[in-house]
This record gives sequence, structure tokens and C-alpha cells, in this order.
Amino acid sequence: MPSGYKKGQLVTIVPPKDRSVSPRDADIEPYIGHSGRIIDYHWIQPGKEIFYIYTVRIGNSKKEVVVHEDEIEALIE
Repeated sequence: MPSGYKKGQLVTIVPPKDRSVSPRDADIEPYIGHSGRIIDYHWIQPGKEIFYIYTVRIGNSKKEVVVHEDEIEALIE
């Protein structure tokens, strides 16, 4: 299964879909609604399903946030 997003793609940080509240969710909360570019991504396969994890640089800052695929949405450039 290919990644849903590519390096350099512009995305917006969104609240996770279909996930119960966890301490992990608090880490991205300050960035929800902010946009940035994907600078890298990795995948893990703990079983049959593949999960993608993305590093997003927020705006023009040097701040980088690591998010799951369901925590970003593509922006039209």
C-alpha cells in the first residue's frame, strides 16, 4: 500500500479520526489547524496493516511535528 502523501506536499494538521483521547493526542493539539510541508515519512507494519508516520515542518518555522496519516489533510496548492 503506497503512502497517502509525498515529501514536499502541503498539509494541514487535523484532529485524529476514530481514535479515543490519549496522551499522544495532546502532543499535536497546539498545531491543529496549522499548515506545513511533509519533509519525511516512515512506515511500520506491526501485522498485516501498514501505518505511515509523517514529519511535517510547520509554516516557515523550524518546528517539526510527527503525525499519523489520519492527523493530516492535503491542501491544494
